[in-house]
Amino acid sequence: MLHVYRQVAGLKNVEPVVLAFKRENADRFPFDPVQLVDRSLFRWLRRIVDVQIRRVPQQAYPSEVRSLGQKLAAARCELLHIYFGNNGLFWLPFIRNAHLPVIASFHGADVHVNVRSAAAKRMLLRLFASSALVLARSESLSTSLQELGCPTVKIRIHRAGIPLDTFDFVAREQPADDAWRLVQACRLIEKKGLESTFEAFAFFAGQHPKSRLTIAGDGPLRGHLEHLASNLGIKDRVRFTGFIRQADLQLLYSESHIFLHPSEQSADGNREGIPNSLLEAMATGLPCIATRHGGIPEAITHMESGILVEESDPAAIAGWLQRLASEAPLRSLIGKHGAQVIKEKFDLATQIDKLENIYLGLRKQ
Repeated sequence: MLHVYRQVAGLKNVEPVVLAFKRENADRFPFDPVQLVDRSLFRWLRRIVDVQIRRVPQQAYPSEVRSLGQKLAAARCELLHIYFGNNGLFWLPFIRNAHLPVIASFHGADVHVNVRSAAAKRMLLRLFASSALVLARSESLSTSLQELGCPTVKIRIHRAGIPLDTFDFVAREQPADDAWRLVQACRLIEKKGLESTFEAFAFFAGQHPKSRLTIAGDGPLRGHLEHLASNLGIKDRVRFTGFIRQADLQLLYSESHIFLHPSEQSADGNREGIPNSLLEAMATGLPCIATRHGGIPEAITHMESGILVEESDPAAIAGWLQRLASEAPLRSLIGKHGAQVIKEKFDLATQIDKLENIYLGLRKQ
C-alpha cells in the first residue's frame, strides 16, 4: 500500500528491511532491502481448516515462523513492526516467543472485520499482550482497540502521512461555463459510499448539466456502479479511470472543484480509519464532502475544513453540492482550512519522525 511504502522508504535514522512472502509492483515501489520469507507448501490446508472449518484467523506454520526468525537474525534486526492487525494475528506463533520488541499497527478494516468470534478476540488479546506497542491510525481506531481489550498504555496514535511537496495547494476558480468537475478516488468497495456519491451527483447534474464526475480507482463494485450510473441517467457524465499513477491523480485533483468521500460502515463491519485520498485532496485545497464516519472527523471540522454529513445520506450530499456551487467564499474557506489541517496534523515528514522516535525509544528500553 502506498501510505505504508511512503513511511518505510522515508525512514532516515533507522535502516529498514522489508520482510514479505512475495514481492509485487517493484516498479511502483522501488526499495532494495526486501527479504522473502519461506511460505509453507501446506498453506492451502490452513485456508480450509482455519477459515472454512474452524472459522478463525489464519496463523503461521512452524516452518514459516523459523524462516521469519532466520531472516530477522540474518539482517540483525532489533525490532519488528508488523503492519495491519490481521498480519499480527497471523504471526502470533512468532510474536509470543520473540526475542525482540514487536509493534503491531492497525489501520481500519483490521480492527473491525473478522474479529467477532470468541476465538478471534482471544487471539487479539494475546497479540496486545505480546506486543511492545500498538499503533492506531486515528483516535477512533484507538477507542475501538481499547474496546477490544488493548491496554491504553500500549497504544500510540500514528497517523498516515501526506507528502506536502507532492500534493501542492491549488487555488480554484468557479467554472465560467458551469462545468463543475467532481471527483472521488478510492477502491470501489462498499465502505467507500459510492452509491451515495452517484445518487447525489445525479441530482446535482440535473441542476448543472455540464458537470462531470470522475471515479479514480477500481474494485469489485465497478460493474455494479456502471449499471447504477446508467439507471440514474448519468452514464455519459461519469468517467471511470481505473487505478492511475500518482502524477495523474495529482493532475486530476488540480483540475477538479469538489472532492467526495461519503464513507459508511459495510455489512461486514468494515470501517475506515481516515481515507488517504481524502487527506491528499485536502492537501491540494479541494473542498471536501465526507461523512461522520471512523476517523474522518479528526481531519474535517464541519464548515471549517470540510463538510460532514451522516452516513448513507445522498440527499444531504446533494444539498451541500448545491450550496458549495453557489457560495464561492465557503468553498475557498474550507479549501484553505483543509490544506492547513493536513500541514499541521498529517505531514509525512512529521509522521516519519514520530515513527522513528517510537522505534528508537523501544530500542533503548
